[in-house]
Amino acid sequence: MKNLEKNFKYIAYFLLLAIFFILIFNITYYHPILGYDGEAHDAYIDHLSRYLPNSLNMPLEENTREFFSPPLAYFFPSVVQVICRNTIQAVNLLEECKPYYNKATQIFQAVLYFLTLLISMKTINLYLGKKKLINLNYLLLVSLLAVNYRTISMIRGEVYILFFMSLLLNRFLKLKINNYQYSKKDIIVFGLIIGFLGLSRQWAFLLFPSLFLLFFLISKDYRKKYFNFLLGSFLIGFVVSAWFYFNLFFEYGSFTSFNKESLGFNLNNQKLSFYLPVSNELSYLFTKPIRPYFSNQFLPILYADVWGDYWGYFVFTSRFLDIGRNQLLIGDYLARVNILSLLPTLLILFGFYRYTTKHKKDMFIRNLSLSVMVTFFGYLWFLVSYPEIPSGDTIKATYMVQLFNLIIIPASLWLDSIKKLNLKRYSVYVFSLAVVFIHNFSSYLSHFPLEYIQSL
Repeated sequence: MKNLEKNFKYIAYFLLLAIFFILIFNITYYHPILGYDGEAHDAYIDHLSRYLPNSLNMPLEENTREFFSPPLAYFFPSVVQVICRNTIQAVNLLEECKPYYNKATQIFQAVLYFLTLLISMKTINLYLGKKKLINLNYLLLVSLLAVNYRTISMIRGEVYILFFMSLLLNRFLKLKINNYQYSKKDIIVFGLIIGFLGLSRQWAFLLFPSLFLLFFLISKDYRKKYFNFLLGSFLIGFVVSAWFYFNLFFEYGSFTSFNKESLGFNLNNQKLSFYLPVSNELSYLFTKPIRPYFSNQFLPILYADVWGDYWGYFVFTSRFLDIGRNQLLIGDYLARVNILSLLPTLLILFGFYRYTTKHKKDMFIRNLSLSVMVTFFGYLWFLVSYPEIPSGDTIKATYMVQLFNLIIIPASLWLDSIKKLNLKRYSVYVFSLAVVFIHNFSSYLSHFPLEYIQSL
C-alpha cells in the first residue's frame, strides 16, 4: 500500500513536470501567428494598442474579423505593445513589437493555465475534504487533453475562460459548503468573475444558465439567499461586461454579433452526415484523422481535435509540409493517438456519468453536469445556426475547451471513489492512462523547427 501511494505521488510530480516542460517547449517552438485566425488576432491587438493608454477603442469589422470578440484576451498583449513602442526605436513600431507581445502573451497564458490547474485541484480536494494540493486523478485526465496545450500556445480568449471558470467553481463550492451564507465581498468577487468571463469570450455565457437553473433545485430553505446572491453577483457582472455587448448592438444591431450571417436554427442547415457520421470516411478517424477527411462531421472532427490535431495548426498542417517536422508521417501517428485515446474517452465519459448520477443531489456536481449539458447543446446550436459547409471549419475543440475541462472534474472524482473501493482496479486505470500520456506526448508539442519560428 505504501509503495503504491509513493508511486502515485511520483506519477503526479512527473505529470506536473511534464506539463511544465510542454508549456516551455511550445512557447519556444510555436508562434501564435500560426494559430486560428492569427492575423486577425494581431490586427485586434494592433488596433487596441493604438489608443491605449488614453482610451479603450474597440476595433470595427473593417479593422479585424475578430471584432466580435471581447477585449480581455487582447488587453495584456496590447499593453506590452504600448510599452514596446515607447521603448524601442523602429520605422514600423507595430510590426517590430509583434514578436515581443506574441511571446509575452504565450508566457502569460501559460502562467494562467498553470494557475488554472492549481485552482482546480484545490477545488477538487476541498470537495473531497483533503488538505493536499496535488490531485493525481485530475492531473492524469487534464494532462491528456491535447486541445489544452494547443489553445494555450495561441492568443485565445478561451484560456481566460478556463482560468475564470476555475475561480467560479471554487467560489461556488465554498458558497455551497457554507450553506449559502455570504458576505458583500463574496458577491463582489463572484460578480467580478462573471464579468471577466463575459469579457473573455462569448462561449463563457454558456456557463451561466446552470447557475440560474440551480435555483429550482436547491432546498427551499436556501433559495432566497441563493437568489439574492445571484442577483447581486450578476448585476456586478453586468456592469463589468455589458458595455462591450451594447457596443456590438449599437454598431451591428446584435448583442452577439459574429463575422458571418446566421441562417437561424434549423436542423436542415446541416446534412445528415453532420449529425450521424456513417460515411466511408469515418474509418479515417483511426487511420488518417487529419483534414480534409470526414469534413463537416461533428463528432469525428471534435474527437480528433481533442486528442490530436485534426485541423493541423500544431503538429500537422498542409500549409507547411516542407517546413514542419515529420509532417508526412504525422497522420499515421495521430491515428494511433486516436486509437489509444479511446481508453481515456470511455473512462472520462463513464466516470462523468456514474458520478453525476450517483451524486445528482449535490449542487456542486449538479452545476457541473448542467454546465456540460448547456455548453454542449449551446455549441451544437451555434454550429447548426452558422454552418460552415463543406469544411466544417467552426468545429474546433479549442472553441469548446471549457466543455472538456468541465467533464474531467466529475470523472476525476469518480477515479477517487474507485481508489477507495478497489485499489488494484484503480492502479490499472492510473498506469494505463500514464501509458497513453507517454504515447501521446508528441501530439502535445509543436512540430515547427526553432529557426522557422524565430524567422516569423
